[in-house]
Amino acid sequence: MTTDTQSPEARMWGQPGTAYDGISFGLADTIAHTVQALWPREGAFILDIGTGTGWAARLAAWRGARVTGIDIAPGMIAAAKSLSEGITPRPHFQEAAAEALPFEDASFDGVISTYGIIFSAAPQKAIAELARVTRPGGRLALATWADAPEGYIAGFFGLLGEWSDAPPPPASPFDWGRPDWLQQAFGGTFRIEARAQETTLYAPDVETVWHEYVTGFGPVAATHAALPDDRKRFMRPGEPISARTFRAAFEAFHRAYETGLGLAIPRPALVIRGVRT
Repeated sequence: MTTDTQSPEARMWGQPGTAYDGISFGLADTIAHTVQALWPREGAFILDIGTGTGWAARLAAWRGARVTGIDIAPGMIAAAKSLSEGITPRPHFQEAAAEALPFEDASFDGVISTYGIIFSAAPQKAIAELARVTRPGGRLALATWADAPEGYIAGFFGLLGEWSDAPPPPASPFDWGRPDWLQQAFGGTFRIEARAQETTLYAPDVETVWHEYVTGFGPVAATHAALPDDRKRFMRPGEPISARTFRAAFEAFHRAYETGLGLAIPRPALVIRGVRT
């Protein structure tokens, strides 16, 4: 008999496994731009923090970089390994936390994180660690959600907060979307610049978005699974939408983004690049 030693956060993020790749698919443009901002060279040693299913790691490896991807969730590591078979050079994936990287000082030519490190519970520790393992002159590239309190992302996580009993995170991921906070947080370790861009999620209908999130995104899957059965049942055709059901609330929120051809959901983001001082 084995004992599950995962933290609740690791279990939540890892539960979807390879299905999380569908979430990365919806962010593919920003992930690709972040890898481009890093500009990984052939043979360069690259660290991908919060690798998830390894989408950014594979893009860097396709350029010939030697990539190590880390994640706190064993489920994500297993998925990344499975989805990266056949890639040359094949990325290496292992469990590790951004706040305690198991690598020597100055051991990487570049560090990347696409919507991963922003969920660190101790941002300053994570920044200190990524600075420690990056060689002088090495490059940094991050994708973060922009700090837009009235935007889709804030509304989306606000909806989850209304339906979940989980405590709020000890540090806000939206801090990483504030250029002033970034300059202060990285001061003395990296010279950085942040550029705004918008990543739009296109989907044929609300039901598709629901399916992708409830099967592929840990916080939605965990919130849904924790509700009593009578509140998480799928709505039958013709049945009125009820605010008592999580799915109904999720779908009602997303209907605001319907167009005549499906959904178009604009999500403001920042692509941050830097050089180790």
